[in-house]
Amino acid sequence: MALRATIYKADLQIADMDRHYYADHALTLARHPSETDERMMVRVLVYALAAEEGIAFTRGLSEVSEPEIWVRDLSGEIRLWIDLGQPDETRIRKACSRADQVWVVCYGSACDVWWRQIADKLGRHGNLTVFQVPAETSRELAALATRSMRLQCMVQDGEITLSSDEGSVAVRLTRLKQPA
Repeated sequence: MALRATIYKADLQIADMDRHYYADHALTLARHPSETDERMMVRVLVYALAAEEGIAFTRGLSEVSEPEIWVRDLSGEIRLWIDLGQPDETRIRKACSRADQVWVVCYGSACDVWWRQIADKLGRHGNLTVFQVPAETSRELAALATRSMRLQCMVQDGEITLSSDEGSVAVRLTRLKQPA
């Protein structure tokens, strides 16, 4: 018998003063059996940072042809494709050809090794942004995970804070690659 996804609920309040985006989102997160709390919370963080009309979680780990998160316009075109972890060059290249913008958000302790191996191969992709979440930060984010969460994400002057009843995490993303 196959393991089923665990459902998490999150009430996410976003106050992004840098983008002038203020909204509340009621999220239902289906955590794949192979997904960790760390990965799920990085997913929530990235959702908050990219939130706009048309944003949605996809089938992610269950469907290899989809990103973790995307933003689609009213015609169905993919405006933003967001992958987490350490995707291979082929996947990133395909994403860059399918979407207006692509974000790859690497987290955990192996990011530096992955980036050294792949960075030279991605230089020509002018619509690609690569971020790194420090390993310590992603572990702290995992501590915020509960089955029913009330989260607040505040962004001001590039400073990001994700808070809940469980605590607060200051997030400092490193931008490894910017769009051309």
